[in-house]
Amino acid sequence: MITAAVLHGMSEDLQVHDDIEQAPPGPGEVKVKVVASGVCHSDLSVQNGTIPLPTPIVLGHEGAGIVEETGEGVSSLAPGDHVVLSFVPACGSCFYCARDQGFLCEKSAMAAGGGLLDGTTRLTHGGQGLGQMAMCGTFGNYAIVPEISAVKIDDDVDLRYAALIGCGVLTGVGAALNTASIRPGDSVAVVGCGGVGLNVIQGAKIAGAEKIIAIDMFESKLKMAEQFGATDLVKADEGDPVGTVMTLTGGRGADVAFEVIGLGPTIEQTINMTRNGGEAILVGVPRMDVMLNLNAAFTFLYLAKTVKGCWYGSANVRTDVPKLIGLYKEGKLKLEELVSREIGVDGVNEAFTAMQAGEVARSLITHQH
Repeated sequence: MITAAVLHGMSEDLQVHDDIEQAPPGPGEVKVKVVASGVCHSDLSVQNGTIPLPTPIVLGHEGAGIVEETGEGVSSLAPGDHVVLSFVPACGSCFYCARDQGFLCEKSAMAAGGGLLDGTTRLTHGGQGLGQMAMCGTFGNYAIVPEISAVKIDDDVDLRYAALIGCGVLTGVGAALNTASIRPGDSVAVVGCGGVGLNVIQGAKIAGAEKIIAIDMFESKLKMAEQFGATDLVKADEGDPVGTVMTLTGGRGADVAFEVIGLGPTIEQTINMTRNGGEAILVGVPRMDVMLNLNAAFTFLYLAKTVKGCWYGSANVRTDVPKLIGLYKEGKLKLEELVSREIGVDGVNEAFTAMQAGEVARSLITHQH
């Protein structure tokens, strides 16, 4: 039996069950003892329906743990290996993986149904099957995941902090280092300074940005942004953020601007605060019905602005996870500082509330075994 937090219906509180049955790993799968899981805004997005997934489902997609058992045919992992879980599997052989775009791996489409690669689940509760968010389900203390969803890391890295790399760190830092073209001395604006936004900020700092403008409605988030490298803080509900960014950048706008919320108005603001010839990077996950009101000819042709979508930090997990681990060991990447609270899985609903209130960078679930 395993213990996990389960979403039974949209907009409902998660329920923690300690009597969930788990089948053994199938071919190409591994059983992982999940040590820790970050509570990410994407988990909240499943709960509120922004990311539509079938219920009931075990949420959680940002985690790390230790391999306990391997299924038939598994060759890259063995019991005892420490791993970071990736919510986008990287098969290494599909059309996109072969073109160094592992973040678009064709296998990831299987996650939309809540099952594993074969479409089935390994979890049942009261005779009913339970899905796993992104083939991970890290709000459970054990998870059966595809081999291609686990990345082996060095044993000397604290798995509590390594867990954060699986989504928030890789998405945010990757947006700055992989998706964007930040040059040393550039000006950068970041709209939305939650967990992912903070990682965009420290990614921009690593890339050599000279001016990093943090924009948010929460004073608490702006204070955290400063700790992660922001040089200028803009309270979004006090005045015009676009005009403020223009003032801070000599009237031109930011060389690179990131939107890390997923709302139509803030996406438009982000594009508008980008200088002529600059880049606007869309990182936040919008609802499917979000539409933009922009003058295409003026914005994209005459002003030569580039708008890029950023999915999973444009990452290739096999190379980027070790790269981030290396930056962490060198003291260039903050991980411990991202953890605002450590909680048990029974505190997950309160963690959602704290995230919505802007009180935390990350709540970290540490599982009991």
